[in-house]
Amino acid sequence: MRCFSAIGTAIVLLTACSSNSSDTPPPTIVPAEAAVSPPASDAPAGIVRPLADHALDALFDAKTSSLSVLSPRPGGQAVVTMITEAGGTRPVPLPGPATAMTGDDQGRLYVSTRGGYFRVDLTAGSATLLRVDGQQDTEFTAIARREDGRLVLGSADGTVFTLSSATAVGARLKIFARVDDLVTQGNTAVVLDRGQTSVTALSDDGTSDEHALRAGEGATTMAADAAGRVLVADTRGGQLLVYGLAPLILRQAYPVPDAPYGLAGTSTLAWVSQTASNAVVGYDLSTGIPVEKKRYRTVQQPNSLVYDEPSGTLYVVSGSGAGVQVIPDAAVGS
Repeated sequence: MRCFSAIGTAIVLLTACSSNSSDTPPPTIVPAEAAVSPPASDAPAGIVRPLADHALDALFDAKTSSLSVLSPRPGGQAVVTMITEAGGTRPVPLPGPATAMTGDDQGRLYVSTRGGYFRVDLTAGSATLLRVDGQQDTEFTAIARREDGRLVLGSADGTVFTLSSATAVGARLKIFARVDDLVTQGNTAVVLDRGQTSVTALSDDGTSDEHALRAGEGATTMAADAAGRVLVADTRGGQLLVYGLAPLILRQAYPVPDAPYGLAGTSTLAWVSQTASNAVVGYDLSTGIPVEKKRYRTVQQPNSLVYDEPSGTLYVVSGSGAGVQVIPDAAVGS
């Protein structure tokens, strides 16, 4: 039997747990979403690079020193746009739709799609489709890479697949309503289910849930940081939730107004975007209570945040086509 520990008022919204979770859909609520941001009223901090497409996901690759932005394209296609530190762009078209991506910091991206994932070579500007064995019709919705190099994929029907090779399924676990996001700390995968507003840490072999917790009133996004923590944006409840692992435990819950959504975990600050007010805030988590250290005005719809540790650059990626905001030395003076 799989049960959750209740957090806050979410226990009122979601009740009980199924004794046969593989057969009975778990109880859910309407998933929370980012606020629809108003037009930016003030000039965003830093520099804004144009990006015509709406962003789904973004990450920084150390080998190529570039930001990669995943965007949908008409006709069921997608594209990864590489943006260099100098501002140059290079599109890498994907021959199909895409939902999320992860990387290895060595010039390779892994982008989830129906039936498998694309392996993107940023240096060559090429993408190769790899089909997961026996899952040609599976709608993969999330992807992450473990420290040992194994990929973990989540699906729309609530299953987590841990691969044992490039295409072979080593383990599967079907206990969620939907897998909306995945992050890893070491070889531990953590699952976010928006419909259950829950976070779950999986066993190293991917066959069972080690711990599962409610995540506020409407969790939407998740990020891992260098200190071994997992950050979660409770967009509906207006909170930043900070979890520790081994075991999964809620360490901090701090109010963040204006529909928090985008997250970036770093060695110094936790960055959170406020989608209802076009702002991004940097919090120091070292004292046990988040302390605001930095605040910047952003582009409209700041849905995705990426932080490059070596350069100290914060990237704010618009989800509405308002571009990519580049804030150098974002944490200086914090």
